[in-house]
Amino acid sequence: MSVFRRWFDPIRSRWFYQKPSRQEVLPTDKGLSIYLRLDDVYSYLAVQQLPQLHEILSDELKPLKVMISSRAAEPPNNMTAQEWQQYCLNDAKILARQHRFGYDEQPELPTAEAIQQAEVILRNTPLREEQFLYLLEDVFHMLWQQQYGKLRTLYAMASQQHQPQNFPERRFIDTPVAASYFEFADRKYHAVDDLLRLTRRLKQQKLLTDNPIFLINHIEWREHIMSDAEELAEIHAMHPELDLYIALEDPISWLLLAYIKEELANYYNIQLRVYPLSYRGRDFFDWSLATRLSKRADVAFTPFCRPTQEAVLNIARLFYSIEDEEQRVDVIYDILKAVWSKGQDLSFAPHVHALQQSLQIEKLTEVDVAEFLQQNDQQCYEKHQPDFPVLELRIAGQSYVFNSLYRVWMIESIFSHVLEQQYKQQTTNDSSKM
Repeated sequence: MSVFRRWFDPIRSRWFYQKPSRQEVLPTDKGLSIYLRLDDVYSYLAVQQLPQLHEILSDELKPLKVMISSRAAEPPNNMTAQEWQQYCLNDAKILARQHRFGYDEQPELPTAEAIQQAEVILRNTPLREEQFLYLLEDVFHMLWQQQYGKLRTLYAMASQQHQPQNFPERRFIDTPVAASYFEFADRKYHAVDDLLRLTRRLKQQKLLTDNPIFLINHIEWREHIMSDAEELAEIHAMHPELDLYIALEDPISWLLLAYIKEELANYYNIQLRVYPLSYRGRDFFDWSLATRLSKRADVAFTPFCRPTQEAVLNIARLFYSIEDEEQRVDVIYDILKAVWSKGQDLSFAPHVHALQQSLQIEKLTEVDVAEFLQQNDQQCYEKHQPDFPVLELRIAGQSYVFNSLYRVWMIESIFSHVLEQQYKQQTTNDSSKM
């Protein structure tokens, strides 16, 4: 495996990176579908965008197909059902605040009775297309804001005055759904996190009749929401700290580390620490997704040689041969850059030795680095996050834990929120003195 990767990964990855990243046309014969669950909080956020999306869909994609599942998928990353549920509620609250979705400040899961009533309403309604989507949004509001009186009234009307409908664009299924997603040309798009990616694709194929305006507070790569010198100085004075737990064989780890180190760390005076994790088999990844993300984040990528389990241990050995924690960040950056943008195979002794020399590491550590990785694994597990990399940001006495490349924008959003809270507190204090 290592020899094959050493020779073919760099060639293939360079070719893959240079080829057009998007097909000119994806088939539209299956239309556009969204998968929802009535007890899924991401579905609640997603339905608030559907009427607007449907309005600008071309006739070729209308009507939007709505698939309502009654079955939840297994929680990710060995999380318990309770941990996953709590994570989703907290994460949705963050998304709602950032993008101004309707959301209860103290969210609760809808009751089983309310979900059953909502399903009857949606099954029986004769409304279709946009009118149905508005009803769908209203029903979700009733479920997630505990407006059970309104829901019971609608349920009584739906059950007494209408029979179950059979429309092809509205189906009730038992396919497991972890969180709401769109499906277009057999590709899945997270209903909130990938909404902009989906609309870019649809716009490219001229499948929208107007410009899509969604998630207007989205923070783009290499854009900063803070540029005021006074605000930046205040953040600098707080000395924010950021811990990264990364799987070394995962290209997303490199993309995230490089982006934060190159774009955010110095800009906001972030003290960065990196905790490498044991091998997790994440070297079998979606090449097109990683390539697309690297281009959007403007991070060097390819030619690469995917690390094996042996390579992960060698990377860790180089990393832990450095005693100074600040220097370790520079070292892991250089190591992963060699792997993911220079095609170095760190399961191959000559490549390891050459990198050791370039990093000016005189002697490799003799400690059991696997034990260090296991300690990091345990710390990471205790964060109860569904995906990697895992990030923990500490500032102003508060700790914030989040995960994945989808949530990097939270770093700047948290900084902005911290300053806003401090300004409010200062205003309150000034008012009380008057």
